[in-house]
Amino acid sequence: MNIHKIRELLNRIYPVELIKVESVTDEMFRCTAEEGVYFARITNYKSFDEQLEEVHYTDFLFKEGFGVSPTIASINGNVVEKITLEQNEILAVLYKSAPGEHLSRNQWDAEVLKEVGRKIGKLHRLSKKFEEVHESRSINDWHDNEEYAFLKYIPEEESVIRDIAEEVLSTIKTIPKHKSNYGLLHGDLCLENILVDKGLNLTMIDFQDCEKHFYIFDLAVPIYSALEYSFVGGGNIGEYGRSITKAIIEGYQEENELSSDMADKLPLFIKLKEIFEYSLMHMYWDKEQLTEEQIRIMNHFRMRIELNHSILNI
Repeated sequence: MNIHKIRELLNRIYPVELIKVESVTDEMFRCTAEEGVYFARITNYKSFDEQLEEVHYTDFLFKEGFGVSPTIASINGNVVEKITLEQNEILAVLYKSAPGEHLSRNQWDAEVLKEVGRKIGKLHRLSKKFEEVHESRSINDWHDNEEYAFLKYIPEEESVIRDIAEEVLSTIKTIPKHKSNYGLLHGDLCLENILVDKGLNLTMIDFQDCEKHFYIFDLAVPIYSALEYSFVGGGNIGEYGRSITKAIIEGYQEENELSSDMADKLPLFIKLKEIFEYSLMHMYWDKEQLTEEQIRIMNHFRMRIELNHSILNI
């Protein structure tokens, strides 16, 4: 995308004077103004109605004092704007920069992860409150999202993984849904989407994958993320997994109820996340031009899933 054109468009429709715009990803842009830093999300990844409902959700969380980035309304009073870029209509949302920073791998200790659990518990309490007054019509149930169409993307020759994927999906779909265990959640709470300041205050970012799901999934994702990316070695990964799981669940239970029945299903939802990640590789990576690192990662996932090795033993 043309950075200068983006800055020109954003300055035209938002009550800010952006001095500099830098690309962070294909969809996210860091925007610098004299009064501070903003982030613009410019994407058609989700429809207008889905993005609008997502923004209403996060703005509700912000007004309730929860750590999320507030949106900036356009001069037209819109929190999701339609703009024309390179002759295509595309959706824009402008956020204030979130406080805090990404922690290094070795900083994700039990104390921080207990606070993560506590914040997730508060998030789910507020989600229930939001859904009491705002009927969610555009945000999908998890299994209706394309990313969960595992059998569409995992190759047919990988029959063992396809059987495991099908079993995990069918097992989760049979779990009874109640307001206490199922509702609107973040959906992608990997550690990269959590910022931490010096006072251990957390801000959750990137709600683009928010969905209706079993609340336990929002606990499974950061546990999976910590095990996959933040274990720095020098100890037993099994003990590390048990310690961070204990910390996250204890923090969660300080803010919200987690039934023993759903807690027992945590390994199942971590397996769902693992298969989800493997399916995404097939969904988005160019199989004709895989890098050596991508091949290594895919082989690692394939072997682990086929051998049914759990990343978490609790």
